[in-house]
Amino acid sequence: MVVRTSLGASMAQPDLSRNRLPTLFEVLSRTTLPPVDLFSFYIYMRDQQRSVDYLDFWLDVAQHMSLCRHYVRELRRSVLVATPDMERGATASKRSSTILDNMGDLEPRPAGPSMYATEKEKNQDAQMSAFLREEQSERESPHTGSRPSPMTASPGRDLTDSNSPAHTVSRQDIRASAEKILYTFLLPGAEREIILPGSITQDVISAIEEHGRDDPEVFDTAKDYVFQAMERDAFPGFLRMKALGNLIPPTLVMRLILGLLAMFGAFWTAFVLIFLNKSRATRCWIILPFTVGVYFLASYQYSLDPIMALLGFSEYTPFNFSRIREPYVRTLLVKRAFIVLLVTALATAALCVLFIFVPGKRL
Repeated sequence: MVVRTSLGASMAQPDLSRNRLPTLFEVLSRTTLPPVDLFSFYIYMRDQQRSVDYLDFWLDVAQHMSLCRHYVRELRRSVLVATPDMERGATASKRSSTILDNMGDLEPRPAGPSMYATEKEKNQDAQMSAFLREEQSERESPHTGSRPSPMTASPGRDLTDSNSPAHTVSRQDIRASAEKILYTFLLPGAEREIILPGSITQDVISAIEEHGRDDPEVFDTAKDYVFQAMERDAFPGFLRMKALGNLIPPTLVMRLILGLLAMFGAFWTAFVLIFLNKSRATRCWIILPFTVGVYFLASYQYSLDPIMALLGFSEYTPFNFSRIREPYVRTLLVKRAFIVLLVTALATAALCVLFIFVPGKRL
């Protein structure tokens, strides 16, 4: 599995000073570290929630936004560098030129839900979508007798003298990206169809297929709906599993079974030793099975292996572990590990005292 990276964007820097649990937006923006990073969330959505298609839809829409920003950013640079003002006014649509000039630099940034964007980001995104719609309209209705402008030139033509090695985005790439999202996730009967309100799905289908749109605003409503669904239904469980524990459900079931077997063996051995009237020194051996049983049952109850947590490891697939690198989560798990060890020690001590010091009676 490969988690997508935004085209042309620099790698997000983790926030090591965060003294709280991360938000879903921070996880999707790649500013968190294991075990609460995007890779771990992807594994959780795939293996536990069985709804990884929603996360893949989000990632594809984020990639589509990055494609659009990269395309418009490089096109704007090419117009400003390669086309004199007078020629630009004669060859390009006045409206498109105005939008492009007023847009400002589209610096790479993580895609996020609309409610998290600043006013500046919202305005830039709206202007970018308006420009892409205007450019699409010009392509469909070219001006007779005028030569192509930088904004309506062939998509395969290199319009910039930028040295960016990633300058490979054409308008067909944007169109193909929008159609791929539509055909993969949104059309009825699609390969990985996600369930959205009918009005949202129909609006996206109509915008792409009937109106020929491929600008990012096409997916805004669907993207916000999917984000809110993941934030409400999946993310709290992800934090409980990864920030408050370090084990996954298959391992927890195994520990429950082993714990119950160990406790059965411990009780059976303890009663046998009592009814054989063995000495207290001999009965001290029951400390071993009781410790194992209580340890596994406490691990199951708290979804945490305390020794593994103290060593700084978290499980992401059965018997595969990763280092706990998120500072706040590491501190939180260490505190919980000491609590689990204390509970294990007290419960084991109580059981051992009971069965070691009770008077024996040979049957």
